[in-house]
Amino acid sequence: MFSPCTLLYLSACSSKLNIMNRIKEVLEEKGIKQVWLSKKLNKSFSMVNEYCNNRRQPSLELLFDIAKLLDVEVKDLIKEEKS
Repeated sequence: MFSPCTLLYLSACSSKLNIMNRIKEVLEEKGIKQVWLSKKLNKSFSMVNEYCNNRRQPSLELLFDIAKLLDVEVKDLIKEEKS
């Protein structure tokens, strides 16, 4: 069964909702650098920076990995903006 957060994320692909992430904000709140996250995810700094600046969105699977690394719920990493 999908959580409401997961359903929102999945439905955003076919709706007029823009799902933006809060990765940068959560990193700042926790005092964690993007470089650390890129190493933990085995992703380039450029890729993580694109996620943090909402130029690109991580896959749902990667979003769960990020949430686990940052010790937060997935819902804490996403926000909804109407277009």
